[in-house]
Amino acid sequence: MGLEDSDALRVLRDALAPDDSGAGGELVHHFYTHWFALDVSVRDLFPPEMDAQRAAFGHALHWVYGELVEQRAQEPVAFLAQLGRDHRKYGVLPSHYESCRRALYSTLRTRLSDAWTDAVDEAASQSLNLITGVMSGAADAEEGPAWWDGTVVEHQRVSRDLAVVRLRLDRPMHYHPGQYVNVQVPQCPRRWRFLSPAMPADPDGGTEFHVRQVPGGLVSTAIVNESRPGDRWRLSSPHGGLQVDRNGADVLMVAGSTGLAPLRSLILDLSRYAENPRVHLFFGARYRCELYDLPTLWQVAAHNPWLSVSPVSEYNSDPTWAADYPDVTPPRGLHVHQIGRLPDVVTKYGGWGDRQILVCGGPAMVQATKAALIAKGAPPERIQHDPLSR
Repeated sequence: MGLEDSDALRVLRDALAPDDSGAGGELVHHFYTHWFALDVSVRDLFPPEMDAQRAAFGHALHWVYGELVEQRAQEPVAFLAQLGRDHRKYGVLPSHYESCRRALYSTLRTRLSDAWTDAVDEAASQSLNLITGVMSGAADAEEGPAWWDGTVVEHQRVSRDLAVVRLRLDRPMHYHPGQYVNVQVPQCPRRWRFLSPAMPADPDGGTEFHVRQVPGGLVSTAIVNESRPGDRWRLSSPHGGLQVDRNGADVLMVAGSTGLAPLRSLILDLSRYAENPRVHLFFGARYRCELYDLPTLWQVAAHNPWLSVSPVSEYNSDPTWAADYPDVTPPRGLHVHQIGRLPDVVTKYGGWGDRQILVCGGPAMVQATKAALIAKGAPPERIQHDPLSR
């Protein structure tokens, strides 16, 4: 029965489950070890540390098999096709997909041992052919660039752990405002990280990223502390579906720190039009001095009556180190600064259930804000945010 045998597919799904026993994680670890031994050229495609890669792969594979168990193939096929197109940036070849299929089949068969029946064998063979075939086929069919290279033209340290980086791409990249891209920087080869452009696509190839240093994050630390004009970055194709319906309801935007970037891109895009829905942006940070882009937001709001901005900080006063960075205080009269946690300040005005709602920031902030809005009556389906693990 193969792909129609839900019981056999369930055996494969459960073998990959990231449960407390760690069986799924152990299986994925053995898979990569076997794959690298089977095809030594593959190892050079991955970063030196593999924990995050193994976890992401195991999670994705478990989800795909879960969908196949439920006989839902449409979303997994679309996901795998996009994954195949994305993997072109790593330099993946057709031979790598074949060795991946062989290594995964062998690992599953070995780890499942007595549970490996003829039915499971058939389901494994057909499902792995589907997974690698869709990815390889989508990669072969894609005619667009596998990546875009660009040069850092400006690096501005706007706060202690925040930087604004501007690039000029060798060729323009088309992306929709609000989308994000995968980025590799020269200080951290083969370590790709998602970043959101803070401006709409530029036909001349300009783009801008806002980056906050994450504790323990190699890439974000390198970008904030070490990036310099002249550095060569590599970007992959855009993802994400954050959007504003210009013919729809008024808009609530909630941005935590550099979560401002995709919302700023949307706002700048909207500023091209004379008429828009009303947009109210809450822009939050720990300290006032970390509201790094308030002057730009003030300028946009001053010329666009549909936009209003509410700065929010958790603390009323700035730390002493703020004196070392640019003053981000906007002119008086347009912004009313508020003190408190961003979810609390936003929901102080109600649930905003009649608005298009977009929330961007760290996973904890997004989850807390979404929960607070829903508790106040906002319909969950009206709340947009990027995937919390990208």
